[in-house]
Amino acid sequence: MTPNQKEWADARDRLGSALAALGYPEELADLLARQLKSPKAIGRMTSYVREVRPRSMEMIADELFAICSDVEAWHAKKAGEAAQAGYNAWLNSEARWQNAEEEDD
Repeated sequence: MTPNQKEWADARDRLGSALAALGYPEELADLLARQLKSPKAIGRMTSYVREVRPRSMEMIADELFAICSDVEAWHAKKAGEAAQAGYNAWLNSEARWQNAEEEDD
């Protein structure tokens, strides 16, 4: 097992324990962890379960969707930042300035 797999499994196990303490099946943690995909997101769900103590599966599902939405928004933001950095690099590149000067001649 790689260190990343161990970290993911440990996060899943902590979520399973938190869910079991509230009377939910521990197997639910595996399904949630697969959807959340990262130890950090699983940790957010674990914190939610421990702090809020949701009384229904619907509350857990709502939080799952909220966390997934936050993660997707973060990925989109990072992709936009990377694209902007590439565009800025092109705008400031020597090759662009040389091409612009050649076109003006």
